[in-house]
Amino acid sequence: MTGKKDVLTRERLDAVLAGLPDWRYRLGGLVTMYKTPTAAAALELIAAVGRLAEAQNHHPDLEWRYNRVFIRYTSHDAGGEVTERDAAAAAAASEAAGQAGATAQPEAQWNT
Repeated sequence: MTGKKDVLTRERLDAVLAGLPDWRYRLGGLVTMYKTPTAAAALELIAAVGRLAEAQNHHPDLEWRYNRVFIRYTSHDAGGEVTERDAAAAAAASEAAGQAGATAQPEAQWNT
């Protein structure tokens, strides 16, 4: 279980983001968008992220739009802040996206 004490400091968040080029800090969480070659590939990526979420017991917010998958990690049990669990989950999602042939477009805006 995560708690407020596990929330990343700004310095640690900056260090985490330096190691996660696919991700940005926005909307109080780690966010990105992956573009896949097809809608079917996007669904495969969603399924892969879902399997990771179940294994980690840490579930992101997801939004699917044809061949684009928006992902947002935050720890609700830490007051909606970013924790090490989010960083680890984002890293695993990035690996899954790479295996799916997805391209990160982290500057894309969520809900646009």
